[in-house]
Amino acid sequence: MCSASAAQTLLTWYDRHARRLPWRVSPRNRKLGEVPDPYRIWLSEVMLQQTTVAAVKDYFEKFTLAWPSVEDLAAAPEEDVMKAWAGLGYYSRARNLKKCADAVAAEFQGRFPDTEEDLLTLPGIGPYTAAAIATIAFDRHAAVVDGNVERVLSRFFQIETPLPDAKPVIRARMADLTPQIRPGDFAQAVMDLGATICTPRRPACALCPWMTACQAHSSGMVETLPRKAPKKEKPTRYGAAFVAVDKETGAVLLRRRPPSGLLGGMTEVPGSDWSEAFDRADAVSGAPFPAAWTRQTAEVRHTFTHFHLRLDIFRADLEASGTPGLKGAWWSLPDMLDGEALPTVMRKALAAALEQGSGKSGS
Repeated sequence: MCSASAAQTLLTWYDRHARRLPWRVSPRNRKLGEVPDPYRIWLSEVMLQQTTVAAVKDYFEKFTLAWPSVEDLAAAPEEDVMKAWAGLGYYSRARNLKKCADAVAAEFQGRFPDTEEDLLTLPGIGPYTAAAIATIAFDRHAAVVDGNVERVLSRFFQIETPLPDAKPVIRARMADLTPQIRPGDFAQAVMDLGATICTPRRPACALCPWMTACQAHSSGMVETLPRKAPKKEKPTRYGAAFVAVDKETGAVLLRRRPPSGLLGGMTEVPGSDWSEAFDRADAVSGAPFPAAWTRQTAEVRHTFTHFHLRLDIFRADLEASGTPGLKGAWWSLPDMLDGEALPTVMRKALAAALEQGSGKSGS
């Protein structure tokens, strides 16, 4: 099957089976003249990095209700954006999201540029996101390659080189397959094929529009592709989190992390540094201020991209609200905690302390 024929076959399938996504213009509406909103395409692509569609949908709806346009997002306080992002992970994306919105509003009069080259000048937009926006929002010819596309094309062309070394070959194949007409729909079609039919395990080959042309299907290698280089084992770091609770109100003492680095700009309970050499036996010595700190039975475990984390949790119940010598900290009442910009690991720490309560284990 030639490239043009393969593209048309998949577009015909997409016209019938395209997923309904809140940021997408359906093939039918595209034919009726509706144009994709570059802001919504950009927002969805940033949110979808390292995350699933199911996890993103609610966040996307919340963001677009609060900030319907890129100018609205640019005008929003960064703290509000971080709060809305809390729980979605990879928090540098949220910081770059705000920077990018500011740049589009200030330098491009609120209109996203329509070429990969110009898009790449914006904060937080790399080659994949630039190609996706240019293609899906503006119908520019570009090779859009995400994890779904890697899997589909590895099988379609029986590319046996392990990832990530296979990425340049896959990108070249995608560039060759992508048609000049409807390139944005084609990119989304390959993504949908990978998400719904050409899945990592037990792909539904009998339903695939590319089945007869798929080289891996013909050779019986579908479930062995794509191949991936062995992952390096992640190290484990240790640390402690200190949850101070006001006895009268139940308020919790919080502070903001430095603006750069891991979880930069997010909210946290006071804690120690995280390291492989952390002395867990002497963890309480790192408390942010003197108090009757009680080690909780529950340990928090969390995994980041490059390491595993294990946190010992300490709780202290204080007599009165007042920041006990901790600069920049504040008390957050129980009914306000959901609205704080707390990343998942900090919500786990709070749950471990608040569910167990005080005085159930010794320090």
